[in-house]
Amino acid sequence: MVNLTIVQAWWNRKSEHMTHHNAEPIGWDRHAAAVGRVRAQLAALPSGAPVRLAKRTSNLFRPREDMGAQGLDVSCLAGVVEVDPASRVAQVQGMCTYETLVDATLAHGLMPYVVPQLKTITLGGAVTGLGIESSSFRNGLPHESVRELDILTGSGEILTATDDNAHRDLFRAFPNSYGSLGYSVRLMIDLEPVQPHVRLRHVRFTSVPSLVDTLEKILATREFEGHHVDFIDGVVFSADESYLVIAHFTDSTPPYTSDYTGRRIYYRSIQGWHEDFLTIRDYIWRWDTDWFWCSRGLFVQKPLVRRVIPKRYLRSDVYGKVIRFENRHGWYAALQQRRGALPQERVVQDVEIPIERTAEFVDWFLTNVPIEPIWLCPIRLRDTSHGVRPWPHYPLEAGRDYVNVGFWSAVPIVPSAADGDVNKAIEHKVHALDGHKSLYSDAYYDQDEFWSLYGGEEYARVKKLYDPDGRLPDLYAKAVGRR
Repeated sequence: MVNLTIVQAWWNRKSEHMTHHNAEPIGWDRHAAAVGRVRAQLAALPSGAPVRLAKRTSNLFRPREDMGAQGLDVSCLAGVVEVDPASRVAQVQGMCTYETLVDATLAHGLMPYVVPQLKTITLGGAVTGLGIESSSFRNGLPHESVRELDILTGSGEILTATDDNAHRDLFRAFPNSYGSLGYSVRLMIDLEPVQPHVRLRHVRFTSVPSLVDTLEKILATREFEGHHVDFIDGVVFSADESYLVIAHFTDSTPPYTSDYTGRRIYYRSIQGWHEDFLTIRDYIWRWDTDWFWCSRGLFVQKPLVRRVIPKRYLRSDVYGKVIRFENRHGWYAALQQRRGALPQERVVQDVEIPIERTAEFVDWFLTNVPIEPIWLCPIRLRDTSHGVRPWPHYPLEAGRDYVNVGFWSAVPIVPSAADGDVNKAIEHKVHALDGHKSLYSDAYYDQDEFWSLYGGEEYARVKKLYDPDGRLPDLYAKAVGRR
């Protein structure tokens, strides 16, 4: 029960510091004052000194090193500035979490076009990194619903970037730059209307190729069994058990609504129910309570443990803090080592595979990597007006369907292997299949390969324009360079 001991130690130390989100818009005056405080911090640093954000939490799964940089306190930039229900637009500060944003927009019957699965992912983080969810087959990635950005650059300026002003190159380069070109201070985003409830259908398949065939048909028609499809994702439990979860809005009163924020576990319901109903808020956060399925590593899916843990602690950000606590102190790893267990390689990745190669990748993965379940989420870029690859630093092809494959666990490092071998093999397979992978977790590319995949000369050109003194580490240094 060492994992539970770690959980209890963390909760006993930190529960009094748990903060609650405030969805009430803060208004423009408070926003301006907050921006002024952050800008003053940057101006007070020595000329040319490197800069980073001083963040208490992170949804990154690679080490965050300060590289000698001074941290900027951006905690004052965590609110919704304004929601305009008439124009379906929200003005949002860069450090605002999606939990706060969703509560503010649902009050008006609206939601962001794409809401990543975890409550404490920030809007700025999803735009400068990568976010995806079950609406991505029709709404693309979070940055595709951004109208304009106020960006604090490495040179200390705050620039408004849009797709049609003097800073359009920065606007296009900002997605997947992970703060290496600047930090978003304000984002203006489009919203879409919602209905009160969502109906889910869990469709089982006995082979992944048959699942992919059905998925291709749904993406082509946007319908399934006579119903319009608003959301779709899937779970692969094994080679012969996988599911598509096909969902649509409903404004009629459902026969029941499920609640997976307590003792019941959402991903297990997919195997046990053919149909389900959730409120729109519970649908948006259906994966957060158990961090998809990763909470099982902390024993909190065991009925006895779950009964004694307060409901407010069943959240992805709490689990993340527990893991970071263990990473710093190594209690569980040390005990496992004393018991003779093999060391572990972290395999936490999201990759985009062209849909026609998805079954091939999943088959390879299930054969070579002992991790299950895995998540499937289709995606198609909304932007078709800027050429084949409209976003230079995450160059998916416009007009092409991809499937995000997510897997988040660890594998034993056998005596003949080294830490990183499995991740390297996955990287090789992804790119052999013309796929792409996010940089929120471990990456092992050499510089030439990295820049061929993530912006290359275009990145260097924009970096020189907006961070000429190199006060912000470049993308390779942030994502790979520590290795």
